[in-house]
Amino acid sequence: MLAGLTDVQRAIESGSIVPVFQPLVELRTGHLAGFEVLARWQHPTLGLILPEKFISLAEENNLIRDLTEQVLHKALIWAPALPEPLALAINMSPIQLCDFSLPRLIRDAAREAEFPLRRLIIEVTENALVNNMECARKIAFELKQMGCRLALDDFGTGYSSLAHLQELPFSELKIDRSFVASITEKRESRKIVAAVVGLGNSLDMITVAEGVETQEQADMLLCLGCELGQGWHYGRPVPAERIREIVAASLQSLSPRMLPEGSDLTSTFEALPAQRLAQLQAIYNGAPVGLCFLDRNLRYVSLNQRLADLTGLPAATYIGKTVMEMVPELFPRLQPFLQRALKGEAIKGVEAVKPSSARGKLGKRVVFSYQPAFDEAHEVIGISVAVMDITERDCQ
Repeated sequence: MLAGLTDVQRAIESGSIVPVFQPLVELRTGHLAGFEVLARWQHPTLGLILPEKFISLAEENNLIRDLTEQVLHKALIWAPALPEPLALAINMSPIQLCDFSLPRLIRDAAREAEFPLRRLIIEVTENALVNNMECARKIAFELKQMGCRLALDDFGTGYSSLAHLQELPFSELKIDRSFVASITEKRESRKIVAAVVGLGNSLDMITVAEGVETQEQADMLLCLGCELGQGWHYGRPVPAERIREIVAASLQSLSPRMLPEGSDLTSTFEALPAQRLAQLQAIYNGAPVGLCFLDRNLRYVSLNQRLADLTGLPAATYIGKTVMEMVPELFPRLQPFLQRALKGEAIKGVEAVKPSSARGKLGKRVVFSYQPAFDEAHEVIGISVAVMDITERDCQ
């Protein structure tokens, strides 16, 4: 059993705090992108002790700077084993974001190891930014000016604030493992991850998923646009002596990754989600038929101008309304097909006549097609509807 503070002091003094290295991997290619440096206490009888057992004691007793310096120097000793462009990511304690000597500590250690600061990633957690935002801002910008990259760790679990992303020069967002763990089972988790990835892309940030344990999770993260991953699926934290082995294996055996079998996101390699959205929007608006998307409650989520022209109502009128509210005269005819589509069935050629609002005038004859839309877990999340006016064709 650990005795407490005295043991931690002795561990630091004796050099028993050591770095271990967990691989960071490109989800798109499967290639090694670098390592995250994690602190461990090499105890003579208990073996490797996790940081939650000793970091808080070091923080509370003004030992965290010495601990960090020890881990950083030991990690950078292995810099020659990391060829370009592999990066090293290292965690900083919240307390250190108010230590104005931190940038100098990092700069001196990197210079001594001849490790480029542009390949060093400084990770900070969200709650590190709450107590003294002005202090954190000054240190963060100094680190950025030095060339370091900054990552916001455990995003979504702390005191989340978009102001942090706006005011501080982060280049990476790390998605917490709690969301990744349930991504294949819970739609809510997928929505959160998709939102974080979209936020990161819109701010030109790299997104990194923590706690990736299965290929299924990795595939889903890739489909959602996440760029990097780490976790037991790619490798557990290893001692420094194994870095060269992992680097060599990555250079020899890792081949480009493909999208999951059956995926329709064939543009994932070519464009970020924001770019794909713009591409799809252009296609949507330029389509020669009316198009709309319905959610699982049969509410209009989107509508193109062609369909608005066909109905004679502004597109904005439909958004948020249900099919039954907008076309009550057609709903009894369409409802059975809509319910089948919600169960995953694609349906084409459903003909109907839309009554005319002008007395004595024949209504338009239209044909509907329904395509269920699936999420990354193959659950139906809505229906894509195509509507074609065939009135003139029937009159010929």
